[in-house]
Amino acid sequence: MAERENQGREEQMERGSGSMNDQQQDISRTNGQSSGNGRGDDESARERRNSNRGFAAMDPEKQKEIASEGGRAAHRQGVAHEWSSDEAREAGRKGGQIVSRNREHMSEIGRRGGQSSGNRRGQKNGGSAE
Repeated sequence: MAERENQGREEQMERGSGSMNDQQQDISRTNGQSSGNGRGDDESARERRNSNRGFAAMDPEKQKEIASEGGRAAHRQGVAHEWSSDEAREAGRKGGQIVSRNREHMSEIGRRGGQSSGNRRGQKNGGSAE
């Protein structure tokens, strides 16, 4: 029976049907192995999420350098998005709407603005603003 399965796999490979991953899973199943790394799927998924390799492992300054080089390259090639004033206005409006939903943030902005305004007035008048 195993000989028949091997022969079927060889025929599949010759025809080029089926992905390599499918073939590896078939072989694993016939050998009594799971398709993973011997650990549970949850554990291997958790490991992938927490694994900092490549770009994620770099320090933020290095990431920023690489990303900005990509932006410069896109501009050199002429494929970068150029904002029109209408597009920029619309994007700013949308961002403002989202930010303004956070009432705590907005009240903090207002408080700082009031303090700054009061400080400027006090300096202008030569005294403290109280």
